[in-house]
Amino acid sequence: MAVVVLDNGGSSAKIGYTTDKQPRIIPNCVSKAKNVRTRIFVGDQIDDCKDLSGLYYLLPFQKGYIVNWEIEKQVWDYLFGKDVLKVNFSETTLLITEPQFNFLSIQEAMEEIFFEDYQFKAIYRTNATQLSDYKHRKDQTGTSPLASLILDTGYSFSHLVPYLKGKKMKTAVKRINVGGKVMTNHLKEIISYRQLMVMDETYVINQLKEEACYMAQDFDLDMKIARLKGKENTICRDYVLPDYTTIHRGFMKPLEETDQKPKNNEQIIKVNNERFAVPEVLFHPSNIGIEEMGLAETVAHILTLVPEEVQPHLLNNIILTGGNCLLPGFKDRFLREVRCLVPTEYDINVTLPSNPQAYAWEGGVALSSDPKFSSMVVTRQQYDEYGHSICADKFEV
Repeated sequence: MAVVVLDNGGSSAKIGYTTDKQPRIIPNCVSKAKNVRTRIFVGDQIDDCKDLSGLYYLLPFQKGYIVNWEIEKQVWDYLFGKDVLKVNFSETTLLITEPQFNFLSIQEAMEEIFFEDYQFKAIYRTNATQLSDYKHRKDQTGTSPLASLILDTGYSFSHLVPYLKGKKMKTAVKRINVGGKVMTNHLKEIISYRQLMVMDETYVINQLKEEACYMAQDFDLDMKIARLKGKENTICRDYVLPDYTTIHRGFMKPLEETDQKPKNNEQIIKVNNERFAVPEVLFHPSNIGIEEMGLAETVAHILTLVPEEVQPHLLNNIILTGGNCLLPGFKDRFLREVRCLVPTEYDINVTLPSNPQAYAWEGGVALSSDPKFSSMVVTRQQYDEYGHSICADKFEV
């Protein structure tokens, strides 16, 4: 039986057959370019666009939930179609992720689309953190851990979800309304205010964030260095913007080339303290007016919501997943912040997978080979007979 695993994120869809070694990571959006009026780009078709300045995005997700079904359906048509996976729906089971705290109306709409429009053989709906927890337990040699705390920090939100023996501790799940989108937008505002109007350049500034930003280990020390002048400032760097004729992707110049005269009419943006001040909002959202706890404070808060005997087990198995974990220095800073806020007698063990973005997808692949998986799915025949009620009963989301 063919099984397709789709980790359907707000920014990117991680998709592939369970026989694939790695998922394809494809933007979960439809794009239009200012200079190409005649064509829309679905998912990674954006790679065909010669000029990526002034892109308009049509996103199916708003604030972490699917609100634009027409756009999402276009993306799914592309993913399941001849250009990507060539899915034979009547012979294929779909394992798909959905956000925490998802709305019932969205869940039912997904079931209708997959069973009635696409006519998949069977589906299984779950949360990405559930798959990450399953993968982590499978990867442990010998005994599987009693409990784990999954951090999933993505495009729209960051979630911290505790699991006990593979079951979600629902009363202790917490969400912070800070993710990659907030950071990219904040960086656009800073650069537009200080140097160059880039409010329409989401694609370019998102690349700048990925290339230049990092997690400060000591925020105050890095801020002092960023205030220095000349060669003493090892943080300030030149970022070369793409011109889409000779430079197709922006890049950061080496430290020794900072402040040198631009070559060949290069357009330069200077990045200094924003390199670490923007990611800092993950730990201190109040820096930009979001009155919420940061990641480390949320971990400490979750400990107060679970039984005392579970607390050391959660801290001993923290798994970092999601695209924001790719920021250089993220794991060390997270460990340092949490260490300051939790009891000293507890050991902390933080795991950062080699590809935190695809970890939930890998968990889906592992789950699909579990002997129990065939009894966890809902088949099209069951859906035709019992409707949404059987999905509500079977899918613990």
